[in-house]
Amino acid sequence: MSVEWWLTYLLTTIILSLSPGSGAINTMTTAISHGYRGAAASIAGLQTGLAIHIVLVGIGLGALFSRSLLAFEILKWAGAAYLIWLGIQQWRAAGAIDLNTLATSQPRSRLFKRAIFVNLTNPKSIVFLAALFPQFIAPHEPQAAQYLVLGVTTVVVDIIVMIGYATLATRIAGWIKGPKQMKALNRVFGSLFMLVGALLAGARQA
Repeated sequence: MSVEWWLTYLLTTIILSLSPGSGAINTMTTAISHGYRGAAASIAGLQTGLAIHIVLVGIGLGALFSRSLLAFEILKWAGAAYLIWLGIQQWRAAGAIDLNTLATSQPRSRLFKRAIFVNLTNPKSIVFLAALFPQFIAPHEPQAAQYLVLGVTTVVVDIIVMIGYATLATRIAGWIKGPKQMKALNRVFGSLFMLVGALLAGARQA
């Protein structure tokens, strides 16, 4: 893989990561509700889910999901249902927060696991990777090394972008001083979760 091809892929994955989706919404929600430590656990979970997708694509299961309507539909509906459920929970969340006790309000292990599931149940992610990776793989060069480079690039870029989303969210949290503002924000993010879930439910295999 040439440097030029890698730079092209780098630009592509930056655009993908910057595009607001379930991962970004989950990161911002967690950062506001649980602070930097909670956001760090969430970001780690998202990257774990993304890494699993990359491994699946690398061993060929990505092609199965991109070609099998049944596999795509099962994962699509599971992801849509989970995101809508998260949205309902966020909508019903309490209206007040204490910024001094956010980090201990929920176990970080739970935030980590939730983020993994958010990424794992996004079929568009694995289908996108399955469609994108072959475009940057040189067939006559070692495959494993190229997948490793693309995979590490994808994860590192996504970590940086998610840290940016978390930082933005925590700055917003600093301006929230009462239950009414937090309740409104919970409903905004809850609605966004449900919207992404609905869009995922309406996704069609390419």
